[in-house]
Amino acid sequence: MKDVAARAGVGLKTVSRVVNEEPGVTPDTIHRVREAIDALGFRRNDSARLLRTGRTASIGLVLEDLADPFYSPLSRAVEEVARAHSTLLFTGSSAENAAREQELVLAFCARRVDGLVVVPASDDHRYLEPEIDAGVATVFVDRPAGRIDADVVLTDSAGGTREGVAHLIAHGHRRIGFIGDQPRIHTATERLRGYREAMAAAGLPVDEEWVSMGPTAPDRVRAALSAMLTGPEPVTALFAGNNRVTVTAVRVLAGEVRPVALVGFDDFELADLLRPAITVIAQDAVGLGRAAAQLLFRRLDGGSDEPRRIELPARLIVRGSGEIPPAP
Repeated sequence: MKDVAARAGVGLKTVSRVVNEEPGVTPDTIHRVREAIDALGFRRNDSARLLRTGRTASIGLVLEDLADPFYSPLSRAVEEVARAHSTLLFTGSSAENAAREQELVLAFCARRVDGLVVVPASDDHRYLEPEIDAGVATVFVDRPAGRIDADVVLTDSAGGTREGVAHLIAHGHRRIGFIGDQPRIHTATERLRGYREAMAAAGLPVDEEWVSMGPTAPDRVRAALSAMLTGPEPVTALFAGNNRVTVTAVRVLAGEVRPVALVGFDDFELADLLRPAITVIAQDAVGLGRAAAQLLFRRLDGGSDEPRRIELPARLIVRGSGEIPPAP
């Protein structure tokens, strides 16, 4: 900093103000200091900054799976908010494993991140209480925290599913199947609840043979759907609990002679180009990420009200697959 100050002809405090983007410096002085910084290859010492401010200007984001298309726009939205606050984002995947989630979270905390945005895999987050008490702001997204009170940003999964199933009912379907994710996952149970509520609201019984919950691996989904499509009273429509289930369902239904209606939760790439195009209940992944990050930075800026729960609506996108009538 002394070298930069000498080259620009200013004092050390002026260099500090320019580097930290503080007010009170003229544009001409900022230009001279930045030219000196570029010429000398100056880099801010973030370790010294931590000692001075107690903040690292970094946050951690723990997702289920970085490869899942749903999490890509969510992650980007968190990153954009972080960047607007001059903050670096570290990201990792839990692979839907509670132990790996805890390992990642605590690794981020060991590196002194200022805050965390977490898509939880665990159903018990008491391990985070010492970190939260120590000042690590934490916001959960997509699913609530387990066994602690914390900020959370969610999609209305039950409401979105109710709308999707009601849409199938409105097009004449009475035997509607549901294939969802593992029942320990909050969003999976909420979507199953929405399915049952929509069927009950229409006065329709639910045969438990029409419901399948479990891993979204293609073999499991293919077997579940094949079972629903056989027998004396096969389903005439399917509600798929997430995009991975929907993609497998599209492949299975492509081989069916009898047309079967399909509505999937979560949009996915090329869904509009298939024939028929896939009707979906779309989440606002960008909105989830942005709301979670904005809530996190409000906490970092001193917000101390009670934990907040923000729930965003899902949206029905009609494209064709959900409007196929039951076969006569």
